[in-house]
Amino acid sequence: MSMHVTVAAFDVDNTLTVRDCVVPFMRSAAGTARLVKVILSKAGETFKSVRRRDRDALKAKFVAGIFAGKDAREVESLGIQFASKVADKWLRSDVATRLRWHQEQGHVVILVSASLGAYLHPLGDLLEVDAVLCTELEEKDGLLTGNLVGQNCRGKEKASRVQKWCQDSGRATEDLVYAYGDSSGDTELLELFSEPTWVNDIDLVVLVQRPGSSGDRATPS
Repeated sequence: MSMHVTVAAFDVDNTLTVRDCVVPFMRSAAGTARLVKVILSKAGETFKSVRRRDRDALKAKFVAGIFAGKDAREVESLGIQFASKVADKWLRSDVATRLRWHQEQGHVVILVSASLGAYLHPLGDLLEVDAVLCTELEEKDGLLTGNLVGQNCRGKEKASRVQKWCQDSGRATEDLVYAYGDSSGDTELLELFSEPTWVNDIDLVVLVQRPGSSGDRATPS
C-alpha cells in the first residue's frame, strides 16, 4: 500500500504561463507563412468548428495541417528549445512560486494541460515536476502522422487523465488536494480536487505566505 502524499495539479496555458503556448509553438514548427496557409486552407472547417464551439475538432484540424509528415526528432528538438523559452520568459511568477512552494512541502506536482507534449514534457523536466499529462502527437516510423494520441487533454479528458494516473501510480482520491486553473476547460479537473483555485484574479504569492489557504474557489466567469 502506497503512503498518502498530497498532489497538486497545475493547468499550463494562462495558469502557469502568462499566455497561450500552442499557437506560438505551431508557428515555430511551421513558420508564419505555413501557419497562415493552413488557416486559410481550412477556413470553412474552422468556421464550422467555431460555430459549434468545438475546440477539440478545431485543434485537431490545425495539428494535422501543421505536423503531418514532420520528422518526430526535429519536432522533439524544437520542443526542447521552446520549453526553455517558456520557462525563461512566459511563466507567471506568482503561480511558479506557488508550484515551488508545493515542491518544498514534499507534495507531488503534476501538469495537466491541453498543450502539446512535444514541449510540455521538456518544460516539466525544467520545472522538476512529477508527471505531465497533456495532448500527445502520434508518431509512426519516425514521422508525425498529424493525429493526436487519444483525445485533446481538455475538459472531461483532464479529469480522466488524472484518474488514470492515480490508478497507474497507486494514488488515492484523498491525495488529490490542490489544483489550479483559469478557464472552463479546467472545470472537471478542479472538481476532482478538495482545494481548487481559479487563478484569474488572485496573487498566489499571498497564498504562499499563508500556507494552507486554498484561495478563491469561485468558478470563472
